[in-house]
Amino acid sequence: MASTPVSTNQPAIELHAGVRKGVAPLRAGEGHSFFWRRLHSLTGIVPIGAFLIEHILFSNAVAINGPVAYARQVKFLGSLPLVTAVEATFIWIPILFHGLYGFYIWYRGETNLVSYPWTGNWMYTLQRWTGAIVFAYIVWHVWHLRFAGVNLHQHPGASFGKVQMELANSWYLAFYIAGLLCAAWHFSYGVWLFCAKWGITVGENARRKFLVVCMALFIVISVVGLLSLRSFVAHPQQPVTGAAADMLEGTQ
Repeated sequence: MASTPVSTNQPAIELHAGVRKGVAPLRAGEGHSFFWRRLHSLTGIVPIGAFLIEHILFSNAVAINGPVAYARQVKFLGSLPLVTAVEATFIWIPILFHGLYGFYIWYRGETNLVSYPWTGNWMYTLQRWTGAIVFAYIVWHVWHLRFAGVNLHQHPGASFGKVQMELANSWYLAFYIAGLLCAAWHFSYGVWLFCAKWGITVGENARRKFLVVCMALFIVISVVGLLSLRSFVAHPQQPVTGAAADMLEGTQ
């Protein structure tokens, strides 16, 4: 039987003394799942990753400037044309696909420790479990703040106070912190995996250097997110209903 030809392109996996090192690249011709695995990888960056950056580093970070600034930001987002359709198309559906297909990959074992020997078991395990925690957190977070209780698109002035009511529960606060850190890690390390699998970072040295960049991104997202949470906790409880909330809502 003829041996399988080896591509001349530099793959994301390197051989060192017979040991596979690095990350297996996405290759066409590996079965019908190639398209879905490629889409799963891509949606983790766009649109989900782009939304994460906007949500944590911009929209939520506005809370650091206080309730009025946060109410303005929520009011602006809620006033976007076809906002619910945009959320469903570019946020909820991609997150649902990425999360459920990620569970499927995990269950099937299509990504396993053999492909990641140099990063260590803990990197692989952390990426898988943070994804599971983030998925559960997003479902809970969206339901509580977007659909349960006061409608923040209709009453943006209640937004700061509604988040504060959530964080007043120490268990919820711990869950918020865990969800934030897991999301920051899963995305940051996911960027590294994406670049390795798609052949953007070629060679072990390039991937090692880019890992430092991704870990810096993890720190930035985590710190800004924690500062936002601190602002909600540190401010006096803001109104969720009534005339005071309406005043915040109408603030220009």
